[in-house]
Amino acid sequence: RTSGGRHPVTPWGKPTKGKRTRSNKKTDRLIMRRRHAKK
Repeated sequence: RTSGGRHPVTPWGKPTKGKRTRSNKKTDRLIMRRRHAKK
């Protein structure tokens, strides 16, 4: 999904800010809900 110099995105299309998250069903929900809650 990273074409050129774009920011890394998760398998489900969410932009990963900082570190790449694992595509677990649980984390998937958490990441989708709290996108930039943890900076």
